[in-house]
Amino acid sequence: MKIALAHKRLALKGGTEKDLYRTAEALRDLGHEVHLFCGEFGIAPPEGIQTHRVPSLALGRTARLLSFAFYGPKVIFPWKCDLVMSFGRMVQQDILRCGGGSHKVFLQKIAPGEGALRRLWYQVSPYHRSVLALERLQYRPGGYKKILAVSQEVKREITATYEVPAEKVAVIYNGVDDERFHPRNRDRVREKIKKQWGIPLDARLVLFVGRGFQRKGLSPLLRAWGSQRLKGIYLLAVGEDTQQKRYAWAARQLGAGVVFTGIRDNIEDYYGAADLLALPAFQEGFGNVVLEALASGLPVLVSRAVGAAEVLTGELERGILSSPNDSTDIESKILELLDHGRWRSISQEARKLGEKYSWKNHFRELERHLQEVAEQGRSGNLS
Repeated sequence: MKIALAHKRLALKGGTEKDLYRTAEALRDLGHEVHLFCGEFGIAPPEGIQTHRVPSLALGRTARLLSFAFYGPKVIFPWKCDLVMSFGRMVQQDILRCGGGSHKVFLQKIAPGEGALRRLWYQVSPYHRSVLALERLQYRPGGYKKILAVSQEVKREITATYEVPAEKVAVIYNGVDDERFHPRNRDRVREKIKKQWGIPLDARLVLFVGRGFQRKGLSPLLRAWGSQRLKGIYLLAVGEDTQQKRYAWAARQLGAGVVFTGIRDNIEDYYGAADLLALPAFQEGFGNVVLEALASGLPVLVSRAVGAAEVLTGELERGILSSPNDSTDIESKILELLDHGRWRSISQEARKLGEKYSWKNHFRELERHLQEVAEQGRSGNLS
């Protein structure tokens, strides 16, 4: 097949960008002709992939968002691809891959924890209003042939919020590189990483990984670190946020125990150094970091809003929070999951589960969905 993959940016920073890059490689390796249509190319594309720039207005993120959403289909149309799959906001596509849930639901979830001015801003912000308008266009009848959701939770959000027929939405979980993320990394890097960040070698270590700290629940996690019961347990926050200085200031008020590293390319080493992954997100379509942690042999602490919580079974279900805002519950579950007498068996269970979700299985299922939609004939109104 001749396949168009579309997203506003080609990069390796966020989860969606990484999935786009990995999908392009995998479809190429399966013998398909792959074309990437992006507004920005922050990195070189995979070898053997044809690239096309979608013009965007350099007048701020709202202008870039809207220009890609409307120009994208027009740029793609002349290339006569068998299938158009978008990874973000675009008004017309054959397959819409939805990895982050509904923006409308996200705003509803975070609003109760915000001040009056911030809630007002969400209502009047040109950017947020534009995203909501594009969502309505994306999910309208005729805006897609099929939606691929990364979790049942994302599917529920889409079908409930925009009245999308359930049969139009298929759930396909993400995968993980279970060789890169492996328990054997623990012996190799644990001491090195702890020394690098000034963490005592015998201290238990909780890992937080992500971009966009607010949505991923770092605030309630930090509040839990104000408890004396977590004294001596360290929190290592890997990632970035536009408000990172504010989070770092809040952490300093708690005293020792919280370390910010920024973005790290060798993220597998940080899983190897940790004892637990924490992701008490308010909204997270799937959460690739959960599978990376499981494959690395780590128990995980997640809210029910994290799509990957759906794959947790057995003892690992102990790490699911009923509410991401409940710092007391976060504290109790951290202590439970780090219990020395239980940790090794949970670690083994985590690795076994992580091995089930290989990228090979993921792309085999993805290809089947692409072929089904391509057989329906290329959408005629991508112009």
